[in-house]
Amino acid sequence: MTELYRLSATELSAAYAQGRLSPVEVTQAVIAQIERCEPRLQALYAYQPEAALAQARASAQRWAAGTPRSPLDGVPGTLKENIATRGCPMPVGTAASDLTPLDWDAPAAARWQEAGLVLLAKTTMPDYGMLSSGLSSFHALARNPWNTAMNPGGSSAGAGSAAAAGYGPLHVGTDIGGSVRLPAGWCGLVGLKPSAGRVPIKPAYVGRVAGPMTRTVADCAALMAVLAQPDARDPTQLPPQAIAWTALGRDLRGLKIGLWLDPGWGLPVDPEVRAAVEAAARAFEAAGAVITPVPAFTTRAMMDGLDRFWRLRSWLDMQALPPERRAKVLPYIRDWAAGGAGVSAAELFQGWSQIAAFRDAALAASAPFDFLLSPTCPMPTYPAEWASPTQDPARPLEHIAFTVPFNMSEQPALSIHAGCTAAGLPIGLQIVGQRFDDLGVLQIGAAWEQLRGVMPDWPFEPR
Repeated sequence: MTELYRLSATELSAAYAQGRLSPVEVTQAVIAQIERCEPRLQALYAYQPEAALAQARASAQRWAAGTPRSPLDGVPGTLKENIATRGCPMPVGTAASDLTPLDWDAPAAARWQEAGLVLLAKTTMPDYGMLSSGLSSFHALARNPWNTAMNPGGSSAGAGSAAAAGYGPLHVGTDIGGSVRLPAGWCGLVGLKPSAGRVPIKPAYVGRVAGPMTRTVADCAALMAVLAQPDARDPTQLPPQAIAWTALGRDLRGLKIGLWLDPGWGLPVDPEVRAAVEAAARAFEAAGAVITPVPAFTTRAMMDGLDRFWRLRSWLDMQALPPERRAKVLPYIRDWAAGGAGVSAAELFQGWSQIAAFRDAALAASAPFDFLLSPTCPMPTYPAEWASPTQDPARPLEHIAFTVPFNMSEQPALSIHAGCTAAGLPIGLQIVGQRFDDLGVLQIGAAWEQLRGVMPDWPFEPR
């Protein structure tokens, strides 16, 4: 019999409905998997197995009575640490934070509870979510289960590690420049950055979204059906829309797909990453899609301006802390934010303006196409102990050139496993859709799962 922690959310949902499995035995199996792996991976925060079992027992009673809250009732998983949950402190990855328990649930947490999902734990993140790394001044160092010497990515670091290692099939991260897609790419997952406003979020901020991280596209779509519900607390939410999230079939013939391999700045694309993405493009072309190269459309000036804006924002936040708390912030983040101390009003305005520059460039480049394909990141993952691929706070964002434009343009973007390097590290393929076409990127992702064929087994035994 297949170990229960290996099963997808859609498989568990069907088994619950047919009475073949109970949420209790599944949650017990996932807890056992966590206890085997967590000493090596350090992916979790606020882990509460007894509370999870109580939720599973309540779900089992609902299924027995024929009154499940949703098709995913009783499916276990996690929420990222910065998704507020009542009764739990939210350190946002840093030892500088106040650890007062919160008295409210963020929209994603509220939808999770309303759907009857089992919350095993929160997942770890770096200080303030401002690293693509599992390194944190508050949490233990999170590691990648494909190779525990390597980074899971971030800032949804623990979520990437937990999802790949079988800590339940459903996980939610957040993304403001790649923080769902980068760990998804480096951990072999499906990670969706939805259209801005599709999944209500609190607090709302330009470019910031919450999105699913799963092992299959079908699970990602099923979780979107839960998360993409209205919540008046998000002033940026999209109007309610009936979307057939499980309708994942798509004819590829005649689709216009742009192949974007040069972002115009940042780290060079690793040859193995380029080869994997080009192979995916050829597979789509063989299936009837029309593939057209897309030239570079973003610039160093765009990223430098946005970097200055983000540095100043973070520097102001840190300056508001008492000195003894400020000293607890990860030194790399302190050094990076210090670059905002001397930013002038003119530089601040110019930096803010780069949000629009990114948006306009991304939308113009996407306009001729139904979808874009690109690497999720220009290189495979890097050592677990590093804060960033460059390990240089003066050049911290060189690896997000393929992801950050679509936060600013508000387009949906999906990372999905494209293959592995010779060393066995996952490579992410990014699929970008037109604004609001979240279902479309999931459909193209599902088509890629069929074209790609069987991927390597998941690292349920961390390597």
